Amino acid sequence: MYVRDAKNREEVWLLDRIEEMGLDETSFRSRDYVIAIDEDSGEKAGFGRRRVHKTDENRVCEVTSIGVVEEWRNQGVGAHVLERLVQHAADDDFETLYALSDRPEYLAQFGFESIAEGDLPAPLADRLTEKRESIQPDAVPLALAIDQFSVPTDHREAFKAAEPDREESAPETSPEEFGIDPEEATYKYDTGD
Repeated sequence: MYVRDAKNREEVWLLDRIEEMGLDETSFRSRDYVIAIDEDSGEKAGFGRRRVHKTDENRVCEVTSIGVVEEWRNQGVGAHVLERLVQHAADDDFETLYALSDRPEYLAQFGFESIAEGDLPAPLADRLTEKRESIQPDAVPLALAIDQFSVPTDHREAFKAAEPDREESAPETSPEEFGIDPEEATYKYDTGD
């Protein structure tokens, strides 16, 4: 398992997953995303976005739309997606990273802390209002001093051995799926007894 920058050809996959998970797709640009990929199968397991907001005075960096495909959850995928996003922000000389999330407890384990709405930089105050009105009514503002970011050991270990959690049962089919009414159907070898 590894995390890399998204490619343009993955836009459809990203948009489909974002819609399925009810995440934020505002001002979508695939180049803002990173994707977690299984090395063996090439299967995409998770993703996240680093969005830079520019104002006349400064630049602000936000992480958003972090999602993990259902069968890859609880295996450290989200943690490593977030780690890559934080690294990109650090590479771009950001010292603070913001998030507007309805899951603050998840982000807190990596060092994010709740902040007052009044402490949000201007573009994020507007984003918080939009997010609450559209997809996450319970979103709260969080901030992370990038040098305080850490991935818990159990997440790191789980990521090393991550495998999809799929049920291996064969799908059951019924006569109705083939357009057969079992109460009325006669069969080729029916003896009529």
